[in-house]
Amino acid sequence: MPLTTADRLAIHELISLHGHLADGRRADQLDKLLTEDAVYDLDRYGMGQVRGLPALRALFEQAPGNQPIGHHVTNIIVTEQPDGSARARSKGLAVHADGTTGTVVYEDHITHTPDGWRISHRTVFPSV
Repeated sequence: MPLTTADRLAIHELISLHGHLADGRRADQLDKLLTEDAVYDLDRYGMGQVRGLPALRALFEQAPGNQPIGHHVTNIIVTEQPDGSARARSKGLAVHADGTTGTVVYEDHITHTPDGWRISHRTVFPSV
């Protein structure tokens, strides 16, 4: 079944939710963003792959000096997959505590769960 306009809007809002949860250090609400077994691929940042909600909560709870204090997402492109899941590619702009900025690309695998759309796998790439 093709993605509906409502599905696409929900996926866009899901991707936007990441910044609000990360910046608010609301790791306790990551289940609204990620599947229980989600994978965050941070290989390109030397951090390997972080797997599962408990490990991801620990990552999100780090002090602001260890991760950006402002996450902003843009340029979201959603592609439906034959199995009913979706893929999304977006760009992120990050502001760090010292005022420096950076930009990344997110590639997400998104699954529809009984609780709605959730990211099951996110790969973060530096923009070059």
